[in-house]
Amino acid sequence: MRILCCKEHVELGLDVIVDETEKLPDLKTVDNTSELSTKCEYCDETAIYIVENK
Repeated sequence: MRILCCKEHVELGLDVIVDETEKLPDLKTVDNTSELSTKCEYCDETAIYIVENK
């Protein structure tokens, strides 16, 4: 599971993954050179965090 989110919605992304997987997710910053113009999954802001559980 992977959620891209902005600064405002990073807590929501963390909560969603913990609720669904019951595991602590990894929090990384988006590498803007490889994922240009990536949008937050909760709004239209540019995503700066990747919250994921592998």
